[in-house]
Amino acid sequence: MDTKITNCLPTSRAECRARLANLRNDIAAIKAQIAAADIERQGERGRMDPRWFHRAKTALRHKLREVELVMAHMADLPGRKETFKDHLIEVVREDYDDAEWRDVLDEAHRRLNANGGE
Repeated sequence: MDTKITNCLPTSRAECRARLANLRNDIAAIKAQIAAADIERQGERGRMDPRWFHRAKTALRHKLREVELVMAHMADLPGRKETFKDHLIEVVREDYDDAEWRDVLDEAHRRLNANGGE
């Protein structure tokens, strides 16, 4: 895995979405440049600069790989619902001592099991 990319992954789902939008724009621009160069090559019945083409395809491959990494990372980030639940528990927890909190958790487990774990 590319440590340069993984060291600077977004920390939130919103940042991931913004990064993905930028990456998709970059990918579209690279594809457009390759297509324009190919049309020019066909019009002139010449050759495309192989070094430029290789650099463009490599850049495209790296951008596509980064999209995959960001999407996989985004799937691991907690969603808004999970984040809300964490904050709700944090707020409610303050109102109970340890014994009462254990009772609350036991009741929650009972309800979860009564509903078939869903």
